[in-house]
Amino acid sequence: MVTSSLGSSAAQRTGPVGWVLRAVVSAHAVAIVGQPVFAGVYLTGDFDGLSRHAVGADVVTSIGYLQLIAAVAVWVRLRRVGPFLSTAAVVVAETVQYFAGLAGALWLHVPLGVMTVAALVVQFIAVWRQPLRRVREEARDAR
Repeated sequence: MVTSSLGSSAAQRTGPVGWVLRAVVSAHAVAIVGQPVFAGVYLTGDFDGLSRHAVGADVVTSIGYLQLIAAVAVWVRLRRVGPFLSTAAVVVAETVQYFAGLAGALWLHVPLGVMTVAALVVQFIAVWRQPLRRVREEARDAR
């Protein structure tokens, strides 16, 4: 029987904590991609789009904080600090963006929104590209 080095063995290496992070990052990415859509609906003259954008902001920000908790668990359990640092940066940007939107500071809200969406898409790719496992296991396998 021939097995691929990236096939089923990669899925087996990612433990429950890694799968939780993947799930939360995936939900976060789906939620954040809706935000520009709701803003665009508002800008085309449908004023209900603004209330959808506001509700979406609450959802995105809440999922961001859940992702931060999952990233802390990955840091503690798998000794991987990278997901925590990148998540912390996204959550800080989302929080600043949230309050900039409330204040009507579109000069900050719009470009920060573009950067936040891009950063989250990169995170999504990163957590799904390779297995999430303990750092020591990778070092042992490299020998």
